[in-house]
Amino acid sequence: MIETALTDLAYGFGVALEPQNVMWCFLGVFVGNMVGVLPGLGPIATISILLPLTFAMKPVAAILMLSGVFYGAQYGGAICSILLNLPCHPPHAVTCLDGFPMTQQGRGGVALGVTVIGSFIGASFGITEMVFLAPFLVEVALKFGPAEICSLMLLGLLAGSTLARGSPLKGVAMTVLGLMIGIVGSDIQTGIPRFNFGLIQLADGIEIAALALGLFGIAEFMNSVNQVAKVDTKYSNVRIRDMRPSKKDLKEAFPAMIRGTLVGSLCALIPGTGPTIASFVAYATEKKISKNPETFGHGNIKGVVCPETSTHSSVQGDFIPTMSLGIPGDAVMALILGALIIQGITPGPSLISEHPDIFWGLIASFWIGNILLVILNVPLIGLWVKLLMIPYRYLYPSAMFFICIGVYSTNNDLFQVAEVLFLGVVGYVLLRLGFHPAPVLLGFVLGPRFEENFRRAMLLSRGSFMTFIERPISAVFIALCVILIVAQVIFYIRRQRKTASEARVADAAENPAVPGVAGE
Repeated sequence: MIETALTDLAYGFGVALEPQNVMWCFLGVFVGNMVGVLPGLGPIATISILLPLTFAMKPVAAILMLSGVFYGAQYGGAICSILLNLPCHPPHAVTCLDGFPMTQQGRGGVALGVTVIGSFIGASFGITEMVFLAPFLVEVALKFGPAEICSLMLLGLLAGSTLARGSPLKGVAMTVLGLMIGIVGSDIQTGIPRFNFGLIQLADGIEIAALALGLFGIAEFMNSVNQVAKVDTKYSNVRIRDMRPSKKDLKEAFPAMIRGTLVGSLCALIPGTGPTIASFVAYATEKKISKNPETFGHGNIKGVVCPETSTHSSVQGDFIPTMSLGIPGDAVMALILGALIIQGITPGPSLISEHPDIFWGLIASFWIGNILLVILNVPLIGLWVKLLMIPYRYLYPSAMFFICIGVYSTNNDLFQVAEVLFLGVVGYVLLRLGFHPAPVLLGFVLGPRFEENFRRAMLLSRGSFMTFIERPISAVFIALCVILIVAQVIFYIRRQRKTASEARVADAAENPAVPGVAGE
């Protein structure tokens, strides 16, 4: 098995090292690194804007570029968190706790240096995990029937909605909304139009590019336009020689890198967790096992390197269920899944055998891209910091222009521009109400495939729902779904009790009993 994997990986390097593929990989990681620094953009919005560009590209080049944007953005986000105390994106919020205090102590360069090393180690482990684990998952998944696939997708939908940031109930509501949007258009078996409100333009359904650009382009920009604070750059002057960590720093940071890598790789295998949850879990674990937990939050190097390593390990590992099972772990993976579907490629167990150039070329490009990021990051830190000085009022209209041009160019149809604007306004309203739209994309991408396999399972079982329990693999997935729901209910009850208890303590502190009053 190892020999076969290495042979396939060598084939992948042959694909990834083709000049045009190296160029697109470089473009992806460069753009990702840049948008990782800019608040309000991020990989989701950027991939949404770039998605129409991929329609005219070859599948390998398109996936290499979009993937490069995703993992490249993680490097840029760390720079802002450490030097500027500015968590541009959720996975790096926890890095600020110890990263910025290190910068204030004059050790910001060291924090960046160990972060670059840890990020590369975490990413390399995630890539290695994908090399050996994905083919194994494919062998298992080839034994799946419609009932097993349907149950697995149900688990992915539940995990993606309940484990995402924010309220689990709101996450489920957004996933259901995504499922409903996904069935707009023609029935997959009869071809009869449904839920198109009499609009002939919706006969083929809503385009994923329009949905992504609306929810993660226009809505995110509208939500961020009045929330971007002025950046303080007085600590940002870091020279290349300042980034060289000492032997003592490396000795202290290396065990935390290993632990963060393991946490991130485990989180990547659970749909819906993603890099944000991985970074917080890694930080909490590192603080709990530390002999000096009181030093965390005051410039502990382990508090910087552990969550960052975990983030990169999780980001690379996220591709395992997406590419091998066709189950996206988060909104970014759903977008990349959508990009493959647009190219006429169905992600899943057959991807490795039918399109080995995409699968193994992507894996090989991860190493190439991460090496490029290490080379790019060191000399360009000053440039990225200066980029933050660009007023947001210039970035916002530029992004709107590219969004409109991008969505119009897909089918030369002004209706889709109006569609994006409508979805953008809806997405903005949902964000203001506390409903994060990421699960919508998950439900939209998985919805049609979930429906198709559900209907097949019902036909084969003559309408009996027992088929999902009678088949052992399907029964395991259904049991995991039940456990996930029960766990969320238990966590909710505990949170409510804790909140009520804290409220009682606060009331008692504000209104102490007056001595003697009770006796009177």
